[in-house]
Amino acid sequence: MSILKSLSVATSVLMLSLPAVSFAQAERDIEAEEANRALVIQFYNQFFNEHETEQSSLVLAEDYIQHNPEVPDGKAPFVDYFAAYFKENPDYKSEIVRSATDGDLVWLHVHSTNGDEDRGEAVVDIFRVENEMIVEHWDVIQSVPEEAANDNTMF
Repeated sequence: MSILKSLSVATSVLMLSLPAVSFAQAERDIEAEEANRALVIQFYNQFFNEHETEQSSLVLAEDYIQHNPEVPDGKAPFVDYFAAYFKENPDYKSEIVRSATDGDLVWLHVHSTNGDEDRGEAVVDIFRVENEMIVEHWDVIQSVPEEAANDNTMF
């Protein structure tokens, strides 16, 4: 038997021995997802653009989970961290370029800058919402370069 045929037979046997996997997506609750997106966008604009840390943070869970290694877990430590940051960086802004939802997750694609001369950073923020509260956050951050290898923007 040729090596190719043996590999084909082995692959077929392996595939038949694996349990069936369903790739069917659960039915989405678009109304709930849109409510989550509205909650996150309102929080984000008040917190990161208006620097209204106390009022906007009412939608953060007390045991808020933070995956950015520079920012502490918990609502109070998160608010304290950014209140100090905004005091030192009063021109910091984050323009939401686009957003998306899927289940309990809300994604924001953001252009953050610290003043008019700053090229800024491209940020993808991911928030998990549970019972109308923001309970968890991840982000990916990339500096906007002076020159790019293509004519596309990061936004």
